[in-house]
Amino acid sequence: MRSRNIIGLLMLLLFLFPLPAFPQAERTPLTLELLQERLRTPTVREGSLSVDLRQMMIDLRPENAAFRDAFYQLLRKELQKTGSKPLGLDLSNSLIQGDFIGSDLGLRTPLYAQAIAPIFTAAEQEQLESLRVVCLQSLTVALPSSKDCRSLLATPAAASDISVFRGSLVLEKTHFTGKVQFSNTFFLQSVNVQGAIFNQQANWQETRFGRSASFANATFRRESQWQSSIFFDKANFKQTQFQENAYFQESFFADTANFNQANFKLLAKFNRAQWQGNADFSGVRFINSAQFTKAIFNEFLFLEEATFEQAVTFREAQFHQPVNLRGASILNQADFSDAGFAKTAFLNVSGLAFNSNQAKILGNSGQIGKKLVVATLQGNQNVLRNLGQNFRQLQQIADANQIEYTKQQLRLAELSRRLVGININDASKKSLVNLGFSPTQAEAIIRRRQIKPFRNTSELLSLADIDLETYTKLSPQIVVGEPLFLGGWLLLAWNWLTLSLLLLLSGYGTDFRLVFGVGTIAIAYFGWLFWLIDRLRRLYPSAIIPTVDESIWMLTSFSVLTLLGLLAIFRSAEQPWLTLACLVIIIVPVPVILLLRLYQQGRYHDLMDTSYFTEDGSMRQLRLLIGRLPVIPRYEIFRDRYMPLLWDRRWNWLNYYDFSLNNLLRLGFNDVRLRDKHLPGIISTLAWYQWSLGILYITLLLWTLSRTIPGLNLLIYLK
Repeated sequence: MRSRNIIGLLMLLLFLFPLPAFPQAERTPLTLELLQERLRTPTVREGSLSVDLRQMMIDLRPENAAFRDAFYQLLRKELQKTGSKPLGLDLSNSLIQGDFIGSDLGLRTPLYAQAIAPIFTAAEQEQLESLRVVCLQSLTVALPSSKDCRSLLATPAAASDISVFRGSLVLEKTHFTGKVQFSNTFFLQSVNVQGAIFNQQANWQETRFGRSASFANATFRRESQWQSSIFFDKANFKQTQFQENAYFQESFFADTANFNQANFKLLAKFNRAQWQGNADFSGVRFINSAQFTKAIFNEFLFLEEATFEQAVTFREAQFHQPVNLRGASILNQADFSDAGFAKTAFLNVSGLAFNSNQAKILGNSGQIGKKLVVATLQGNQNVLRNLGQNFRQLQQIADANQIEYTKQQLRLAELSRRLVGININDASKKSLVNLGFSPTQAEAIIRRRQIKPFRNTSELLSLADIDLETYTKLSPQIVVGEPLFLGGWLLLAWNWLTLSLLLLLSGYGTDFRLVFGVGTIAIAYFGWLFWLIDRLRRLYPSAIIPTVDESIWMLTSFSVLTLLGLLAIFRSAEQPWLTLACLVIIIVPVPVILLLRLYQQGRYHDLMDTSYFTEDGSMRQLRLLIGRLPVIPRYEIFRDRYMPLLWDRRWNWLNYYDFSLNNLLRLGFNDVRLRDKHLPGIISTLAWYQWSLGILYITLLLWTLSRTIPGLNLLIYLK
């Protein structure tokens, strides 16, 4: 009740005694006398002389033509006057009525001419020459058709003229009611247009900014033109409002270009623009379409939290460094068709707001999917799912599979962290200290989890003792979750092993060429192994060995098949050496142990001089042997058809590859099987081992085909 009385009393006092209004600074109408006075007494601002026309109302409308002509004449005379120090112009907070032709205030001189006008000081001439060198080094490569390059490569007589503005230009919070013309102007000093308002068209075409140029918080209510402009220093368009079309075609940014939180309401054209430094479009909102066709980004492109409400085009653009789309929103279409990416370049789409039912991401099939990257699986499941669905709808199966491969790689990384990472919900103080936390930090973690367990690693930052540097350093090594017992840990390890094998041997069912390479090496290896067992029996008392010709053919074919498999693996696998190591672990140890044991035991039995392998003698043809087993059938009618392989035939060595092909793919040119009389158990074990691997390989092969051939398994592509 008391508080209500106090509030009522305050309101009554404000009503009876209102606060005095703070007077706003009024603009002074500019007259010729006042202009001449300001020209005679320039002010010093930031170490340079400047004509002070701040807080002025300048009428340059056609009905005031006499004043307008005198205004330009007087300003031009002083700004172009020879002197040791250039004279700048400050129009901050002024209201300029009518069209403003700023390019008429500069000195007309040949563009990048060797014989520079004598009005320039030695320092200015050196600056112009250095900028000329920059143009020769970069523009002739990036923009060979630009006016600068035509002038540079032409004779002095053919060189075009440009208006050179020697001093600084300050238009801070200046309001222009008419058109503004600064085209074909060279600013040797800084340009400050922060907070300015342009009611009509603003023309900055083919303008060169020798120093920093800031248009932060400026508002362009009509069309703004920046075609072929060159920014030799930093360009700042932070929070700039472009309410109509903005044209930046063929512009050149030699340093950082900051468009952070700018707003483009209509078309934004950056076609053929080139950025030598970072291009920052973070938080930018493109309400209409944005075009970056054939643009060149030599450094990082930041599009964090940017919003593309209509189509954005990066066709034939060149990216030399990563593109950060973290948290960006693509509501219509993003086209990266024919874009070029350097080896270090990729598209970071972590947290991307993208709905495949409403928007599309386009790119070259088989390429764009490899350039889409997310940092972690957590928080990006929807992003990856929408990206995969996007490419399936576009029938870009290779890219959809690449997204799935990326997803499973991230899942494997999470499994690895859970297996070997330190769980901060049950780790001891000693474990936390050994990991890298200080004793004080470890105690803080233990106290916090006793009150409430951690739900994610980022909750560590809520502790006063945990600094950002420590968290960033140790977060990849820590996990959060329920404590793992032995059974759970073994199950997790099995999932990790299975997923690792699928990724290494088939790219998680996304790379048929990789699966083909793995199978080719396995077929060649087991074919050579069976040939060795069957043809190299013993040396004493009577030798049973293959002929020289047969040995040459066998070793040559084995080498060729292995080489084909290696080429397929090294061209397809992301980690080819790891894939080979995995394959060797699967197909080498068990057969080698069996082989050593076989030769250690010796083989002396009946039918020693007859092959261990039999073939179906009825007909030789390519056949599918789905139900085939590696041993001869027991049914007498079928047994009569199988006869031992003949060793004295020229192409006998092909039968061993046929047997290996039968075991692994259930496919062959003949039905080759092991005999069942006087057959060492080790040989039978080896054949059954390959046959068992064949079941797994066929499953892997069919699964991969179903994911890489459109229409073979519609459930995969329509899920």
